[in-house]
Amino acid sequence: MKRYCLGLLLLISLVAFGQSSKTETPADVKKKIEVILDNWHKAAAEANFQNYFEAIADDGIFIGTDATENWNKKAFQAFAKPYFDRGKAWNFKALERNIYVSEDQKTVWFDELLDTQMKICRGSGVLVFRNGQWKIKHYVLSMTVPNDNVDKVVEIKSPLENQLIITLKEKKN
Repeated sequence: MKRYCLGLLLLISLVAFGQSSKTETPADVKKKIEVILDNWHKAAAEANFQNYFEAIADDGIFIGTDATENWNKKAFQAFAKPYFDRGKAWNFKALERNIYVSEDQKTVWFDELLDTQMKICRGSGVLVFRNGQWKIKHYVLSMTVPNDNVDKVVEIKSPLENQLIITLKEKKN
């Protein structure tokens, strides 16, 4: 009985030690997220459809720069596939990134400024840790507009978006 108790105590100690040595700090999580996001953007630049979309959760959402671009993963794959098939999707490189980690370290949210073909864009999103993997659950890409140029941009987009506003209001009612 004594051996059994000692063996059990040793096993519990090893499990407890193993758990504590696997505990990551928020800084460790942030480093992992940096790599995941950099690799995600790299997969698009290399037109690697599989790696790009494996990073997105099955129930993930991608919101693009156009007001009509609010896609679930399947719809986003259908939209993006022709770009990837041509061998050239998009090439975004992070200029600046802020990452925030939840207390339980299973959810992170971030914002980033990106160097893109559209000049500086802002990306923001949420990643979740499920089944031992980080996945992008929600991503929003938006173009930045200098405050001094907002009136010009509004003038350019008004003809298209005025009709969209009417359609969306009617749909809501």
